This record gives sequence, structure tokens and C-alpha cells, in this order.
Amino acid sequence: MKKLLTKAELRAQLAQEMEQYLNQGGAISSVDQGVSGRETGAPFRATTRELFVEPRAERTQIPEVIAALEARRRPPRKAPAPTRKRQRRKVIYDDFGEPLRHVWSDD
Repeated sequence: MKKLLTKAELRAQLAQEMEQYLNQGGAISSVDQGVSGRETGAPFRATTRELFVEPRAERTQIPEVIAALEARRRPPRKAPAPTRKRQRRKVIYDDFGEPLRHVWSDD
């Protein structure tokens, strides 16, 4: 894979090209602030391939690294086993609200 330029290297390269252009007799004209560089009616550049001069670089997959990443991945948690409902002690009351007895119920 080709080494990408850092911002500092890119700035230095642009400064060198600009200096070379000026030394060869080129001139830089000033443009008013807010003036668009696009021509009227020109297609939007993001949809064209003009920006991408080089072909897309192929990514080489490394099986050992992918296997290590897959091994570190946690397995999905198992659903907890359903618990059996416990019996609850219920108090049975008489008509006057006095407790009569205790009964074990499943609900």
C-alpha cells in the first residue's frame, strides 16, 4: 500500500510547487471573497469521479488478525433458565377480616 502524505508534507509540497510556478513567471490573481469557483450549471463534483484519479486500493486481509479479533468477541449470552414459581403463603380471612388459617398457593 502506498504511504500517504502527512499534512506537513503536503503543505511543503504545495508551497514548493507554488514557489516554482512564481519563479517561472506565473502570476497569482486575487479573487473576491465569496465568489464561487464552480461554473454555473456545472454538475456537482461529488457525484463525478474527477476527484479520485487513482483506482481504489485493494485491502489485503490478514487471516491471523481477523481470527484474533473473532476469538476476542464475546459469545452471546444464553437466556437464563426459567425459574420455577415458588409457593407463597396466603392468609385466609373470615367475613370479619380476622385471619383463619395460612394456605400455600402457586400464584
